[in-house]
Amino acid sequence: MKLKLKMLIASTAVMGAFAAQPVLADAKPHVVILATGGTIAGTGATSTTTVGYTAAKLGVDQMIASVPELAKVADVRGEQVAQIASESMTNEVWLKLAKRVNEVLAQKDVDGVVITHGTDTIEETAYFLNLVVKSKKPVVVVGAMRPATAISADGPINLYNAVLLAGSKDAMGKGVMVALNDQINAAREVTKTNTSTADTFKSPEMGVLGYMQDNKPHFYRMSTRKNTADSEFDISKLNSLPRVDIVYGYANMDRVAMDADIAAGAQGIVQAGVGDGSVAAQMMPAFRDARKKGVIVVRSSRVGNGIVARNGEANDDKEDLVVSDTLTAQKARILLMLGLTKTHDTKELQRMFYTY
Repeated sequence: MKLKLKMLIASTAVMGAFAAQPVLADAKPHVVILATGGTIAGTGATSTTTVGYTAAKLGVDQMIASVPELAKVADVRGEQVAQIASESMTNEVWLKLAKRVNEVLAQKDVDGVVITHGTDTIEETAYFLNLVVKSKKPVVVVGAMRPATAISADGPINLYNAVLLAGSKDAMGKGVMVALNDQINAAREVTKTNTSTADTFKSPEMGVLGYMQDNKPHFYRMSTRKNTADSEFDISKLNSLPRVDIVYGYANMDRVAMDADIAAGAQGIVQAGVGDGSVAAQMMPAFRDARKKGVIVVRSSRVGNGIVARNGEANDDKEDLVVSDTLTAQKARILLMLGLTKTHDTKELQRMFYTY
């Protein structure tokens, strides 16, 4: 009886000790912000300057300091990878950025990455990363349509939402995302649709992945195409990418631009054709000459929506061409560049366009 009493007293003491311990809140996620410049880091002459401002002026530490609320939702640190307006984005910066993203995400104490970027080519950088990042951890590319000095600048709230998204477990495995204007879009599908308004980024046919609300992401769908950790592309040992150029389709076009691109060393040509990627009669000899030289030709469309049908507006099998599926010309260029690091076989390249 005395033994039972002693055990009961001891047990009560232990439980009391545990009860006395403070309840620890969930640890904040660790998010790394990799800055590349853009309007989100831009400044204007006055608070009403929203056109004619200077992009890429603020450093990453200044941007982080301008949004003190970040410290409440994540442990954040920043790195300056580049400091450019995104119309000046290059393949070399892409490779540098992608390699750093992979290095950072490989760190066990990092939960996600945010990349600040200019909006002009944000969709291209996001899709490139979507194909070469080797992690399921969230990667969020974010920008702004108004410079940091403007009235109602959208950069601070976009950056805040991007950090929340990158630190969310719900964002795992969703591929690279673009987050602006409280919306979450997939890198493969998003495009800039307006020159200046804050709601410029849309996924016209597929729609948004979800929304940012109440300090958390709300997802409604996922992209079905392979991406990130499931991708076959490896840029770890690449220092350059094959040259691929875009030729725009229009009435009365000729082969001058295409021939000039090939003469400059293009290994691939993406035609942003009219309609369903139609090929003008006067352009088909240029396509055939390109193929004789081993240059890959991809039929895309300037329309911006819809599937480019294989063997639809051209006999792709006979002419040994590739079609872009639903990729815009600018994204078809990216996939073709990466595809050419692995193969020049048109059947294999076509498989890639139906996979990614």
